[in-house]
Amino acid sequence: MSTIPVSPRLRPALAAGVVLSVAVSLAACSGASEPAASRAGTSAPAADAGSALDLSDVCPATVVMQQDWQPEAEHGAMYALVGDDYTVDTDAKTVTGSLVAQGVDTGVDIEVRPGGPNVNFQPVPALMYLDTDILIGAVNTDAAIVAAADQPTVAVASQLTWSPQILMWDPESHPGAETIEEATADGAVVVTSGDVIPALLESQGMIDASQVDTSYEGTPQRFVSDPTILQQGFATAEPFIYENEISEWGRPIDFQLLSEIGYSVYPEPLAVRADAVEEYGDCLAKLVPIMQQSQLDFLEDPSAAIALILDLVEQYDTGWTYSEGVAEYSVAQQLELGIVENDPASGVFGAFDPARMQSILDDFVPILVESGSIGQADADAIDVDDLYTNDFLDTSISMG
Repeated sequence: MSTIPVSPRLRPALAAGVVLSVAVSLAACSGASEPAASRAGTSAPAADAGSALDLSDVCPATVVMQQDWQPEAEHGAMYALVGDDYTVDTDAKTVTGSLVAQGVDTGVDIEVRPGGPNVNFQPVPALMYLDTDILIGAVNTDAAIVAAADQPTVAVASQLTWSPQILMWDPESHPGAETIEEATADGAVVVTSGDVIPALLESQGMIDASQVDTSYEGTPQRFVSDPTILQQGFATAEPFIYENEISEWGRPIDFQLLSEIGYSVYPEPLAVRADAVEEYGDCLAKLVPIMQQSQLDFLEDPSAAIALILDLVEQYDTGWTYSEGVAEYSVAQQLELGIVENDPASGVFGAFDPARMQSILDDFVPILVESGSIGQADADAIDVDDLYTNDFLDTSISMG
């Protein structure tokens, strides 16, 4: 058990609630680097030349991937590809190693960069356009909509099928409540970091303006001191943390996934710059199926990637706290709650459902316009087909 942590757990999952400034220098990207001049090598055998796992002739010498937050198990598919020869740059906050997929060395390196405070909270699309070494970025669908006019990205594979975002509440303060609607029926205040969640709840008549509080800073103090509120969080973290790692709380919380009440965006799908779809098409044709399988392999046996994640948290030393218990809980929740599953429409793991993508655009553009995240003219110009592609997926890959 520990005291209330002071490091914020405020991940940028809601576009209207995050810093959207793009005035950042390349130096702030924390880790722009030249491709590796030589490869130290890993214990994994080399992929057969020209095979589906040989990336040496089609991909950059170093495949750079940008996450939107600190190292954690929700990002397991990226970290699972980092070979055992990895090196850590504690200044730039990056990890680089041989890109190892399905037990073989693909012939290129991978560099994974964390987001959040490590990049001054800049949105991933902004980073991808400021540093074109970044090939793959984790870009939420709502963030992609916000950036579409000036920094368009194309999602190429879903990793988490549904958002792990939740609203949580104290079961003792809201006895018998099993849903957000029931927990807010008594007028409880909903504390979030931005406008999207409240707007979603208000549109469904679950709360009124008097219940909105957008002052959440990512720390537990408010919830612990006033357990009558509802607070945003992640199903893959907060339930474990509050019960097991916050001694001032130390008991279960109740929650509901926001995806069950209309928060339908794809969370952190893998995306590329719009111009990279053609430029790196041959690379993506091999790399995207590797990413599909990497997520499934990670969930089946996450131990090595979790060990790497914990090592990076310790070496980066940013104030971010993350335990093995939370990481293992995250993996269990991703599976148990169906946060990771095959695309319900096609049965393919990692695929985007065209109907769902259109509904995301229809439902969230008005919210993002109302919040001031995008202008109406930019919103009107968005074509849903420009936001994603299923063309690089291996349609034979699915969860068992």
